Amino acid sequence: MNRPAPPPRPRLRTRLAFLHAGLAFGCGVLLLAFVDLPLISAGQTARVPGGGDLTGGQPAGPAAGGRATGNLAEVLRYSAIALVLIAAVAIVLGWAIAGRALRPLQVITAAARSMSADNLDGRLRVPAAYREFGELADTLDGLIHRLHGSFSAQRQFIANASHELRTPLTVQRTLLQLTLADPDAGPGALRAACRDVLDLGQQQERLINALLTLAGGYQPIERWERFDLADLVRTAVLEHRAEAERREIEVRTALGPAVVTGDPRLAAILVTNLIDNAVRHNHPHGVIDVATTAPGRLTVANSGAVIPPAEIDRLFEPFQRLGTDRTDQTEGHGLGLAIVAAVAEAHHAPLSARSRPEGGLELTIDFPPAHPATPGYAADDRRR
Repeated sequence: MNRPAPPPRPRLRTRLAFLHAGLAFGCGVLLLAFVDLPLISAGQTARVPGGGDLTGGQPAGPAAGGRATGNLAEVLRYSAIALVLIAAVAIVLGWAIAGRALRPLQVITAAARSMSADNLDGRLRVPAAYREFGELADTLDGLIHRLHGSFSAQRQFIANASHELRTPLTVQRTLLQLTLADPDAGPGALRAACRDVLDLGQQQERLINALLTLAGGYQPIERWERFDLADLVRTAVLEHRAEAERREIEVRTALGPAVVTGDPRLAAILVTNLIDNAVRHNHPHGVIDVATTAPGRLTVANSGAVIPPAEIDRLFEPFQRLGTDRTDQTEGHGLGLAIVAAVAEAHHAPLSARSRPEGGLELTIDFPPAHPATPGYAADDRRR
């Protein structure tokens, strides 16, 4: 059974106008009460001709031969008329005052309605005299600015992802078309074309997996668990040791106990991407220093090309590379550090990066320390 919808509430301007009228009417009642009550209690009367004057020494009354009459009814009648006039004037003035006070809110509402996802570069301007509404407008401007940056980053992300996925598809189609158009293509040429198509498919698969990992890193952690960060680092170093030796890179570790809380799966992805980034963007005979220290600090430093400090923040954005052409897939898709930043943010772990004077990058991530409770606990318990 559907409940009837509640009646709509009056507009704020109407409520303010009636509130102003009610306050003025109440003050008028109090004022007239202070004026009329003494007259009522004293029973003030006036002498008529033939019975003395209002200030004579003889008492006024029937015994003095005069007739007394009271003006209390007239006073009350004028008081009632005054109250009605006060109420009417208060409503009119209250309506005007409320409209003037709410005018900046109307300006903000009109400006907000004119904005859209493609038009978020405007500002909500209100007169300087309305300081409170000015603070509200500044707060909304900050929110709109953040939304504008988020929408712009989203559009750029979609464009970059489309480009990264379209390139191998175009190469696959061209390769197959050339192979099929060659009437002299033998089994060897067909096998080579199939191997190239498989390699391109693996690149697409790695890109899709990276995109899924990046999307998962942006999600909040539902359940926090205790784990030793040193164990994850040790496993990631062993997985990349062969590639590091092939590139003649020395990996040095100093793994102290670092029991932290978070999502072990996401933390393992973060560590893997850090080590992989340090191996990829290094030079022959380079070094990688990996350290874990209590209560939950992870530090990864690698040698390599000199990175301008102004370029560091850009490296943590999706599909961004340093000095590498977009079409070159040998150094990955530019998602490694973006995944690291997303996972660190999901763990509420501060991340800092600095370029080394001799070349390379040093990253430090501070995971939240271990909770003293059981190995697993819900996020709601952690917040409490």
